[in-house]
Amino acid sequence: MRNNLYNTIYNPDVLSCIANLSNDEVFTPPVIANKMLDLLPQELFCDPKTTFLDPACKSGVFLREIAKRLLKGLETQIPDLQERANHIFKKQLYGISITELTSHLSRRSVYCSKTANGNYSVADFETIDGNIRFKPIEHTWVNGKCKFCGASKEKYNRGDELESHAYEFIHGAKPEEIFKMKFDVIISNPPYQLSDGGAQASARPIYQLFVEQSKKLNPRFLVMIIPARWYAGGKGLDDFRDTMLNDKRVRYLADYFDADECFPGVDIAGGICYFLWNRDSEGDCTIDSRRHERNSVMVRPLIENGGDAFIRFNEAVSIVRKVRTEKGSSFSSLVSSRKPFGFDTSKRGRNKPFEKGVKLYVNKNTTEGVEYIDSSEVKINLELFAQHKVYISRAYGERDAFPYWVLGTPFYGEKYSCCSETYLSIGPLSSREKAENVMSYIRTRFFRFLVLLIKNTQDAPRRVYNLVPMQDFSRPWTDAELYKKYKLTKDEIAFIESMIKPME
Repeated sequence: MRNNLYNTIYNPDVLSCIANLSNDEVFTPPVIANKMLDLLPQELFCDPKTTFLDPACKSGVFLREIAKRLLKGLETQIPDLQERANHIFKKQLYGISITELTSHLSRRSVYCSKTANGNYSVADFETIDGNIRFKPIEHTWVNGKCKFCGASKEKYNRGDELESHAYEFIHGAKPEEIFKMKFDVIISNPPYQLSDGGAQASARPIYQLFVEQSKKLNPRFLVMIIPARWYAGGKGLDDFRDTMLNDKRVRYLADYFDADECFPGVDIAGGICYFLWNRDSEGDCTIDSRRHERNSVMVRPLIENGGDAFIRFNEAVSIVRKVRTEKGSSFSSLVSSRKPFGFDTSKRGRNKPFEKGVKLYVNKNTTEGVEYIDSSEVKINLELFAQHKVYISRAYGERDAFPYWVLGTPFYGEKYSCCSETYLSIGPLSSREKAENVMSYIRTRFFRFLVLLIKNTQDAPRRVYNLVPMQDFSRPWTDAELYKKYKLTKDEIAFIESMIKPME
């Protein structure tokens, strides 16, 4: 064999060194790639007919690690090393690079040569690309957005000297036409998002498109590593979430609450996960929950009976089941939607009170967080406006702050006050005393723990309160009273208190 890369020990591994170049196109460390490959039936690597596809090649790490396993697994069937290498690289391994640069990198790490037909290539290819292709693709613009990926025309309609980020695999209705063949295994770490032209750094997730497109190819096995924020749905992810959580063919899910434990040095809000989808097998899912170097494994449905949320922590399942035995409504019914009174974050008023002026709670970075507007400006939620209520931040983030607060501190909203989009409003409530009692409930670890189970990012819209049960707010609440009410065990209480810090 011309260059026996796969019998060489690397220290350090160059792919480990470049594993974390950006948050949108994260390179996969070899150790994680091999954990994902370990999910597959290992006899696949002893079958000369098994075919593998990475539809979003960046470093080529998946194809490289698969090649190592095939070179060993086919040793007895194809004893000659060069013949075996030619068979593996030319008939079993295929990749679609996401950029021209990553196509060169992938070929270099898989074939040991930037060009597949180069003098140092490990296989006898006739073409420069070999089986790792890159084809420049243009977005298809409709009303300023790409109809396939949702990218912003303003952002990505640019010259040929820049990458278009129009990924071939998801820019077309028939992915089977790319290689014109079937694949037994599709495995990848796809790009995560693209700017959609919205306010500030608004971006649209695209990783789900790679999953959906892969399923169209109907492989025997699909393994992908993607951001975990899809658990809660939201922007462009609601249909994907429902499909995934109800798909009995998702047989394994590794959930990293902190992405840093999977991709050291990379900050991905909501964590990261990888999964195994088995076309020919249905059943409960093995959920491997990992957080702060501790993990627990449990075989269970992705959605609990009677619920609609994925419970990230295995230790939390028994707690949620106990809460659900108490029939009642959800606290989310008290929580307003975004823009409770129709005002976005740019809404401003006067700095001082005036006749017919009412309080407008805005971002606390401005003055003292309170301004004043004319009461006639409030056009919606007039009942809520006229009553007592509680305000709470719609977004709250606390990276590297374990254990967590989860939510910002709630504060009292007097009658005839309102707020900008910075806050959600909880109410209406008939008295200040009830508002104070609601705040006592929010401050409990029990309450914020149930929110944490759904809240995967700093965003905290109404839906993150779905698991929280309603209480009688004629009285205040403490954790001790709630633990007793729901008959939580010492272990369950200890788990809650290990995850959530007190809020005075």
